[in-house]
Amino acid sequence: MRSKKLSRVEQARLAWDPVGLMAGVDEAGRGPLAGPVVAAAVILDDTKRIRGLNDSKQLTALQRERLYDQIMDKALCCSVAQASVEEIDQLNIYHATMLAMKRAVEGLRLKPAKVLVDGNALPRIEVLAEAIVGGDAKVKAISAASILAKVHRDRLLTELHDQYPQYGFASHKGYSTPEHLEALKVHGACVHHRRFFAPVAATMTLNPAGGVTVTVVQ
Repeated sequence: MRSKKLSRVEQARLAWDPVGLMAGVDEAGRGPLAGPVVAAAVILDDTKRIRGLNDSKQLTALQRERLYDQIMDKALCCSVAQASVEEIDQLNIYHATMLAMKRAVEGLRLKPAKVLVDGNALPRIEVLAEAIVGGDAKVKAISAASILAKVHRDRLLTELHDQYPQYGFASHKGYSTPEHLEALKVHGACVHHRRFFAPVAATMTLNPAGGVTVTVVQ
């Protein structure tokens, strides 16, 4: 696995913005112990206002679902992408997040003139980009992206709950709750858990040959 040291891409700082479409980008799922990390890119239509856009963490699940439908209906174009658990384990969560964002931008039907990304780091993309700390609460397009990413990922984890009800994915969405930690102790990890996250790694045991054995529920 590659080093977890975070490499940073400097923010683009311009006194002017290029003429053309502007896309907002955000992610969901960096912290959970299970499931993919999901990113979304959104180009809003200035002629179709969407009321209530905000950082997805500041909204209720019902509000996010309502806004999700409006964004999908009214935005000029949207793209949702992800990096798998396998990619998270191979690359580490930071680089996997950047990969998901890159895929989201590249999946847009229309090419933006500039991309605004929530946070303080940028994916390596062939488009002018700027990182904005707290952008999910400041920039409507980033707010929209945060909502799409969050709702999409929550739906994925709800589907995983149907396959692995013993973990309670539908309620905690893979995050490190007491319920989830207890389920890991009892059942071990499933194939959708991130092996190198500490609570999951704690389910690993040394085998007689000196390697690592992981209790995995198929």
